[in-house]
Amino acid sequence: MAVLPVAKVGNPVLRQLARPLDPAEIRSKAMQQFIEDMFETMHEEEGIGLAAPQVSRSEQLLVMGCPGEGGFPDTVLINPVIVYYGPQQEEMWEGCLSVDGLRGKVTRPSMVRVRALDRQGAAVEFDATGLFAVCIQHEMDHLIGKLFLDRMADLSTLTQLEEFDQYWRKEPTSVI
Repeated sequence: MAVLPVAKVGNPVLRQLARPLDPAEIRSKAMQQFIEDMFETMHEEEGIGLAAPQVSRSEQLLVMGCPGEGGFPDTVLINPVIVYYGPQQEEMWEGCLSVDGLRGKVTRPSMVRVRALDRQGAAVEFDATGLFAVCIQHEMDHLIGKLFLDRMADLSTLTQLEEFDQYWRKEPTSVI
């Protein structure tokens, strides 16, 4: 496995519409290795999600995982589509491996229904809630060239990580 370089804000790949993957590509040895490398990178960078554009590949692929209470298992989504947004909204602190050292509050639906292909290319559809739903939406934004900064309705919550730790840490956060 390899840790891949993470594209940072300002890199044009983060603002592109990612291409869908052909199902024939998914089971290839090269793609399976890329998925492993994405997980390795996500864990090394202490994130809970990583989209392919964040490692400079403009493809509709994302990996996620957040162990522990309130977390969710390692997940791979290929060519994901949100087919339903729940009516309830939730405000959460978000950060991003491509936006170093910043956190901000983003309001998103607290429940989504997702349709995608899994790591083996099989069709999956499931409901996600809470942090898992937020993580899916955050990572899927990368597939359409959006960053969490673009979703912030109130920039007054945008904070540097050091100040976040000092003044805001009492609220749960994750680097998505």
